[in-house]
Amino acid sequence: MAEPQEKTLLYLVPTPIGNLEDITLRAIRVLGEVDTVLAEDTRTSGRLLLHLNLKKPMLSYHLHNEHQQVQRLLERLEKGETMALVSDAGTPGISDPGFLLVRECLARGFKVECLPGATAFVPALLKSGFGAERFTFEGFLPVKKGRQTRLQELTQEHRTMIFYESPHRIVKTLEQLAEVLGPERPASVSRELTKLFEETVTAPLTELAANFAARAAIKGEIVLVVQGRKEERPAKEDRYKNDDRDE
Repeated sequence: MAEPQEKTLLYLVPTPIGNLEDITLRAIRVLGEVDTVLAEDTRTSGRLLLHLNLKKPMLSYHLHNEHQQVQRLLERLEKGETMALVSDAGTPGISDPGFLLVRECLARGFKVECLPGATAFVPALLKSGFGAERFTFEGFLPVKKGRQTRLQELTQEHRTMIFYESPHRIVKTLEQLAEVLGPERPASVSRELTKLFEETVTAPLTELAANFAARAAIKGEIVLVVQGRKEERPAKEDRYKNDDRDE
């Protein structure tokens, strides 16, 4: 007789980053089956559930309350309650709350499943036209403390670099990257991905900074992709350099 499968208590469920059609059939099923939905913003996730014709109890779980919420949630999970964690957009845990709860669940032996789905940096990376074989996801750069140190560390990075940035800081970030990486370093800015006014602009860092600085307003979540430092290949050595041929 086959042993009963371990019950999944926590699901990480990606949600659309813009276009509501970008949700999987499995995600819809899981959201409909769990006992509770943990949402970064219950109003935002509530609209998604309404669109999907789902009615579920919701709990607020975000950056400012996750430490207080974790213990309460673990107690409920201990009793067998199932939960789905969602963020406002994309995959929870990617520059969004989620890591702390997942870590504690795994420490207690609770089964956790992460569904595949929407993540903003993947389409931005591919639309940039830069190398996608090797890349580093940097998330949000530090706002103040440690920012310059991190920027200096990136000068040696050969992989394609991916950042998340807010509309009101994108110009400053582009200008600072141009200072440390060089004004001609190719980069790509994608915003409003999957939405009606989706835009991707690819140009050297200084041109991008001037482009966005000239705009009256910048809207939408932004993904910035920067080409890595070109690897310097040593010149081919003359195979006759050390040859002891007679003149």
